[in-house]
Formats: sequence, C-alpha cells, structure tokens
Amino acid sequence: MDNILTFCITVFTGFFAIMNPLSNMPIFLSLVGGADRKTQHNISKKATFTAFVIVTLFLVLGKFIFLLFGITIPAFKIAGGILVFFVGFDMLQSKKSNVKHLKETHIDEDIAISPLAIPILAGPGTIVTGMNFVSNAGYLKIGIVICIFGLLCWMTYFTFMLSEMFIKKIGHNVISVIGKIMGLIIAIIGTDMVIQGIKISFALTN
Repeated sequence: MDNILTFCITVFTGFFAIMNPLSNMPIFLSLVGGADRKTQHNISKKATFTAFVIVTLFLVLGKFIFLLFGITIPAFKIAGGILVFFVGFDMLQSKKSNVKHLKETHIDEDIAISPLAIPILAGPGTIVTGMNFVSNAGYLKIGIVICIFGLLCWMTYFTFMLSEMFIKKIGHNVISVIGKIMGLIIAIIGTDMVIQGIKISFALTN
C-alpha cells in the first residue's frame, strides 16, 4: 500500500511540474484575451480534454509502440530523461515560447487544439514523463497514471477559468518563481530517468 501511495505522489508531482497549471495561466490569457466567458469555457474544456485523450493514448499504447519500433526501456528512459531535463532547464533559464505572446483580435476556438492542447499541455515532456511511469508498470499502475493525469487536466481547466482572478491576486512575479521551482523539479526528474536507464542497462542495483 505504501508503495502505491509513493507511486501516486511521484506521478502527481511529475505531471504537476511538467504541466504547471499556474504558469500556464498567462499563456491562456494571452491567447483568449478579449473573449467572452462562454468562449473561454469552450476553449478550456476542449484543450484539457484533447490533452487528456492524446496522453492517455500514449500511456495505453506505450508498450505496443516500444514493441513496434523495437525501443528498449533503458534507451527510452535515457533519451526521455535528457529531453525532460532540457524542458526543465529552459524553464530555469526563463526561456519563453513565442506562442505565449500571441494575441488575436478574433478568437478562433481551434487554439484549444494548437497551441493549447499541443504542445503546451500535451507536449513531448508530458508524453515522455507519462510513458516513463508506465514503461514497465502493470495495469493497476497504468490506470493510476491515467487517473492522476485526468485530475491534472481537471485542475488545469479550473485554473484556466480562474486565471484572471489568480493573476490579479498573486501577480506575475510569484508565477515566475513557481515556474522556476517547477523547472528545477522537472530537471531532477529528467536526471533520475537517465540514472534509471543507466542502472537497467548495466544491471546495477544501487
């Protein structure tokens, strides 16, 4: 039971750090600025649902993808860990994607699919992190990972809907600090994935 609880906490922390609902609030507002409440609601719902479907497909089909392309778990963990590390490193360096500054006079609800769902919510870092959790897991743990990711999508939806109020209350500086902390956590997760991959490759126990 303790092992499952630890796994749940690890999965939640990993997904929360990589998705970071709080730091995504300014991105959401920059994309939907000027839209009415109903449009914001539709975009939030479509973006989070699409992200959930995309990542769930990778989680469920992950093992088949490994078999299809002949990918080994150690190779995936090492390559994925390097990718996740650089996602976190970019966050620590405060590198911003151009998409964060997009401002449309006419709000097209397709922005819910791209760039919100892909790549902001269900980007390579999120997919790799999720697949790492299920790469050698049983059906119970796969189900847990899917449920926890669903919880994060639900949290992200409500964060988007409350984004204006949150930013007015806590300010951009606090969100920036939170983003850097999440970046550090992501970099550590990436490093741990590489270490795990090396341990499996060389049959190291400690």
